[in-house]
Amino acid sequence: MEHAIDPTNYDETMSDVDAHLWKKAMEEKLESINSNQVWELVETPEEIKPIGCKWVYKMKMGVNGKVKTFKARLVVKGYSKKPDFDYEETSQVAMLKSIRILLSIAAHLDYEI
Repeated sequence: MEHAIDPTNYDETMSDVDAHLWKKAMEEKLESINSNQVWELVETPEEIKPIGCKWVYKMKMGVNGKVKTFKARLVVKGYSKKPDFDYEETSQVAMLKSIRILLSIAAHLDYEI
């Protein structure tokens, strides 16, 4: 499995010879989003236009230069945000191992948490 470039959109991804692997990567990402309760579906007020999202695709290569894993990310179309309006609420994501490291340091230094 050697590839030159990552797909740039959904249609390109689904016409790729490895479309089944891209689809699996997208399903895994959606499962991760759901299991981590990253979002909540709500009704949109009529006067508000929601910010869209899109899929971004990346092939992770192994040391031999061949594709190791297929990654799919669902990202916000940030360019549609309006200054002084949509910038107040952002989501911050922390990796679990980062939190564990900080807790270990705090425990080692006998800090109160």
